[in-house]
Amino acid sequence: MERESMEFDVVIVGGGPAGLSAAIRLMQLAQEKDQELMVCVIEKGSEIGAHILSGAVVDPVALNELIPDWKEKGAPLNVPVTDNQHWVLSENGKTSMPHFIMPPLLSNNGMYTVSLGNVTRWLAEQAEAMGVEIYPGFAGAEVLYHEDGRVKGVATGDMGIGRDGEPKASHEPGMELHAKYTLFAEGCRGSLSKQLEEKFNLREDCQFQTYGIGIKELWDIKPENHVEGRVIHSQGWPLDNTTAGGGFIYHQENNQIAIGFVVTLDYENPHLSPFDEMQRFKTHPEVRKILEGGRRVAYGARAINEGGLQSVPKLFFPGGALIGCAAGFVNVPRIKGSHNAMKSGMLAAENAFEAIVGGSEGEKLLEGYEEDFNNSWIYKDLYKVRNARPALGKFGVKIGTLYSGFDMWMNTLGLGGLMPTLKHKHKDNEATGKAKDFAPIDYPKPDGEISFDKLSSVFLSSTNHEEDQPIHLQLKDETVPVSINLKDYNGPEQRFCPAGVYEYVGDNDAEMKLQINAQNCVHCKTCDIKDITQNINWVVPEGGGGPNYPNM
Repeated sequence: MERESMEFDVVIVGGGPAGLSAAIRLMQLAQEKDQELMVCVIEKGSEIGAHILSGAVVDPVALNELIPDWKEKGAPLNVPVTDNQHWVLSENGKTSMPHFIMPPLLSNNGMYTVSLGNVTRWLAEQAEAMGVEIYPGFAGAEVLYHEDGRVKGVATGDMGIGRDGEPKASHEPGMELHAKYTLFAEGCRGSLSKQLEEKFNLREDCQFQTYGIGIKELWDIKPENHVEGRVIHSQGWPLDNTTAGGGFIYHQENNQIAIGFVVTLDYENPHLSPFDEMQRFKTHPEVRKILEGGRRVAYGARAINEGGLQSVPKLFFPGGALIGCAAGFVNVPRIKGSHNAMKSGMLAAENAFEAIVGGSEGEKLLEGYEEDFNNSWIYKDLYKVRNARPALGKFGVKIGTLYSGFDMWMNTLGLGGLMPTLKHKHKDNEATGKAKDFAPIDYPKPDGEISFDKLSSVFLSSTNHEEDQPIHLQLKDETVPVSINLKDYNGPEQRFCPAGVYEYVGDNDAEMKLQINAQNCVHCKTCDIKDITQNINWVVPEGGGGPNYPNM
């Protein structure tokens, strides 16, 4: 069946903060200049916000620029941060770091603890009110090109394809969305963005990207344990000095907290399980005090860009640009990225609009977007912390943390240029050591009150995929999981996946095979990043599949 097509001025792939900010800015400019403009946003989640997961403590700086009267318009930023705490944990103890030794740029004063999913839903309402066409449940599955190599747009995935790859009775072909410019706002490790980086060699002049995995739960806790606006970050236990990461506890509205744990994906021990580290974190006496008597109500996981300024690729290519976490603008020590993502969408929108008004059909490169980025507060934000993440890999967690703090203080004092810019040590998948060289980790069994297993957690994410569809976790070589991953590394995909997607089954070594429970996938992309031989390729499933996060 031939695909139908629709024509737009700008197509935006991904309905997160970056994509929606770009759409809103485009329509603002169109209204200011009295121009007709057709803008389309497609989102693979079943609704806007369904796949959005973040801590989140939000810096409103970009929102202040985009929609200055956001308070009057009811933006769901209702809980300002009132108390900042930073804990260094041992197995049973806690040391609170005094604020005067912390670099000022790490302060959360003036920030808000929010559900980023709800903020995104509100942004979608603003965009639609301005005339943006938003299509949730449609996954961008293919990049389309003109004959001269320019990006022409995207095609959404076919619906109603069976596990065997054959069309079912319900089959509907995908739709082609053509545009003068296509902005890719797929978030961290976007499947199309990854292809564009390779096709246009966008990483020629930067380092590879590095990542972490963030695992998050929402809890309704006892009122006496709740302090609205309190923000807690932790480092140390349960991780050792070779593995970076830490926890967060954000006291939000209505006696609810967001609690989570981040593990950098350059960890060496193949026996490590980020999911189980999160469960152990909750059993610490100081954390348990907050949770006891409460009830877990939501769960999710997401990969996080951690490469920083060194890993930002070339941002434009013929016919489009990368925006938001598709490019990687997370400020790692601040644990914030949505403000930078939104601003990048705004900058790309301004340059695309200028090109379109000037008569371009996509021939004009959006070079101005990258120039504007280099002159923006995003660049300054990332420059100040450029050494924080690579220092951990270079010097280890303890010394690296001290080096990072010194480096950030130098930037605070205006002396950051005196510090050399460090490079990342190795790609995350290349860091994994062989199983024989590391001791297995004895994780305690979940108690069902504070700690839980993966399957009950996935249930709380409301994840759903049509089972009779092609598996969206593709193996380039089906022999590699058993012959390499299981044989030499004890099958780390069983542990680095936070959703129980990967499972080795068989009665003996000769019969062992990797079973992929694709219906469990929460779209975190960790497997695509951490798989040792890069044998797993994450592609979009049928549109609308995946988690359905209520207010993560």
